[in-house]
Amino acid sequence: MLGNFTFSNPTKIHFGKNSIEKLYTELSNYGKNVLLCYGKGSVKKNGIYDHVTEILNKCGKNITEFSDIMSNPTLEKLNDGRKLAKDNNIDLILAVGGGSVCDMAKGISATAYCKEDPWEKYYIQGKEAEDKVIPVGCVLTMVGTGSEMNGGSVITNTVTKQKICAIFGERAFPKFSIMDPTYTFTLPRYQMVSGCFDVMSHIMEQYFSGNDDNVSDYISEGMMRSVIHSSLAAAKNPLDYEARSNIMWLAAWALNTLIEMGKSTDWMVHMIGEATTAHTDATHGMTLSAVSLPYYRYIMPYGLHKFKRFALNVWGVSPKNKSDEEIAAEGLDKLEEWMKKLDLVMSIRDFGVTEEMLDGIAKSALILDGGYKILSREEIKEILKKSLCA
Repeated sequence: MLGNFTFSNPTKIHFGKNSIEKLYTELSNYGKNVLLCYGKGSVKKNGIYDHVTEILNKCGKNITEFSDIMSNPTLEKLNDGRKLAKDNNIDLILAVGGGSVCDMAKGISATAYCKEDPWEKYYIQGKEAEDKVIPVGCVLTMVGTGSEMNGGSVITNTVTKQKICAIFGERAFPKFSIMDPTYTFTLPRYQMVSGCFDVMSHIMEQYFSGNDDNVSDYISEGMMRSVIHSSLAAAKNPLDYEARSNIMWLAAWALNTLIEMGKSTDWMVHMIGEATTAHTDATHGMTLSAVSLPYYRYIMPYGLHKFKRFALNVWGVSPKNKSDEEIAAEGLDKLEEWMKKLDLVMSIRDFGVTEEMLDGIAKSALILDGGYKILSREEIKEILKKSLCA
């Protein structure tokens, strides 16, 4: 295992059925003014909103609501939340929802007292949080992003057509997250399988990098096998508590910085997928699924040893009488088979993308250098074209 690193994850997790009761204890640690963040209303339909507000009221909290947070949170919405938090002297931001709501909560947390342009400072320049940070707590209702246990916040700038993740660092990690797998039972299948692929993609983005014998890769292989098994079980029976609890726990550990230790990490699937989302407002996990296979098949020759290992250790491909290239290719074929079983989106044309849009999407994608191949804009366009034609 090469390289030096520092690992710290300060988020306290309350996991399992009825873990919402732990909210009483957590609220005693913060002041009276709570900003309650949630999405388009599903938490009201399933009763979670009523339960949370009942607890807040019993604890004597002043509730300021910030609702209608969209699945791809925008900079405009972030600015609304920043103003609301500052004007109401908020002591705790409580996110009740999925990754987008958690992302918005952390974005507000780290930027509410920023005197500069937060988009330029944190999303473009990539600085860690250095202004006053408002504590965040999460009540998770959808899994996939891992936002409940990290310091990142993904925001879309609708003017510049950019979707970027700011890494605010340890100060912006949620202080606590409440994770009850039963809260995910009512998710539509499309959202559930999208979240499952988001988890798988997070692991692959970190796995497909580096050439050393790294503990993180062994952990990742076990996690990927678990995602594959549990996602198929949940797709067959959405009320399978064991499968849903495994997926919820996997999502947190896939992106809580553990498996990136000692790794350069790739993240180009996310860069291309997020650029696609910025132009289409498509569901995040599905944009990842639509571009993953074209991307990985393109870079496979540059990281052949890792793709061979992926095929052998994750998918159980037999190496008998096969070249390294054939083994690696079969592993990606197995990945495709699993994706199709989950009915994941396999082409960006499903989001309304046309060939005329490819230049703009390719231009919006950030180019990173942690993977096995640094792409050019033309190569990104070719990958997008292969997805369009899939």
